[in-house]
Amino acid sequence: MTDAPETPDAPEAADTETPDAPEAPLLELRDGLTPVIETAENLADYCAALAAADGPVAIDAERASGYRYSNRAYLIQLRREGAGTALVDPIAFESLAPLQEAIGDAEWILHAATQDLPCLAEVGLHPAKLFDTELAGRLLGHPRVGLASLVERQLGRRMRKEHSAVDWSRRPLPEPWLVYAALDVEVLVELRALLVAELEEQGKTEWARQEFEHLLSFTPNVRVDPWRRVSGTHKLRGRRALAAVRALWTTRDEIARTRDTTPSRVLPDSAVIAAAEALPTTRSALLATPGFKGRGADRYAGRWVEAIQEALDLDESDLPARTLRGEGPPPVRAWADKDPAAARRHTVGRDAVAALAEERSVPVENLLTPDYLRRLLWSPPRTRDRAELVEAVGAQLASYGARAWQVELTAPLLADAVIAGDVEPAPDAPVEG
Repeated sequence: MTDAPETPDAPEAADTETPDAPEAPLLELRDGLTPVIETAENLADYCAALAAADGPVAIDAERASGYRYSNRAYLIQLRREGAGTALVDPIAFESLAPLQEAIGDAEWILHAATQDLPCLAEVGLHPAKLFDTELAGRLLGHPRVGLASLVERQLGRRMRKEHSAVDWSRRPLPEPWLVYAALDVEVLVELRALLVAELEEQGKTEWARQEFEHLLSFTPNVRVDPWRRVSGTHKLRGRRALAAVRALWTTRDEIARTRDTTPSRVLPDSAVIAAAEALPTTRSALLATPGFKGRGADRYAGRWVEAIQEALDLDESDLPARTLRGEGPPPVRAWADKDPAAARRHTVGRDAVAALAEERSVPVENLLTPDYLRRLLWSPPRTRDRAELVEAVGAQLASYGARAWQVELTAPLLADAVIAGDVEPAPDAPVEG
């Protein structure tokens, strides 16, 4: 499981453990390290054991983020009680259909499922149902929900994480890396059992069921104008410079895709920004640009110059806009000027949802996606009959993708916020002289 930034959710809270707390013992493999499965015969043997065993299947994948262009899986780990742990090299197989068939409709256990579901789907592995230990930890209000944190908190064992960001496309994979990978699934079955009991105790079992069912249809968001994510773009002045960033990004992306390497290894963002600011039109001027450096700076200098010239040749009407206009509401900071009632609605609704999240010990972004709240309060239903409004708010939230448990808890609060927003504040009383 390669560590990732997630996810779409809030970062973990800072570690509040006292520095004098005794260090938990290291987690060790119970069954020893098994050889990597690289042949059809060995895969068939494990699939037979997997199909004969009972219970959920812990599953994880390792990618080569930061090294390769793609997010494909370079190692897949599985564990099921009665079948043991398997480390499968997906690169060695044209199809993992036997593995999918052996798992059948058994529940998958994953940690941070949205990180691994896309690369597992890419090799033909799709869950019929799943349990996400990270998401369960969030719903339970755990302050830290990384796998190592949950394992230490719930199981009293410490996990090594020194191999979380290595190049998993390397062959052969070193044994310490394989031990690390096997340990990631070693604990998931036991961790799931503890979290299930805790969800039941807090009355959040149905919340989790709906969240996990929702994850079954997860697909990564496709970004509009991904070139705008180049670090430092916001500092540039003028649309011509933005056009240069776009052209350089596109060229860099093509090179990275062809070489199957991460784009930053071709040319760092800082070099893209430096070239976009200076707009050099010759190879010598480009290479003399302060800040223009990196492995591919000189090697692909001709292509960088072509990209810059392409941006310089664009008509004014073809230059990119300074900011990307979204389909949703304007930034909240602009609401007070554009629609004071909407600003009042947002203040009341945001505070009410935050208070409920604290009361229920769940992160506010898991109680209700902030974008759903903003969209609802910017364009609420027309009715002001409270019963009708609660129902209409719930329907609108559901149309965005909110789950039933989220609608049940937040629709009444947001209906009240809509009504409150219509009430203009009383003017200040005159000051008596």
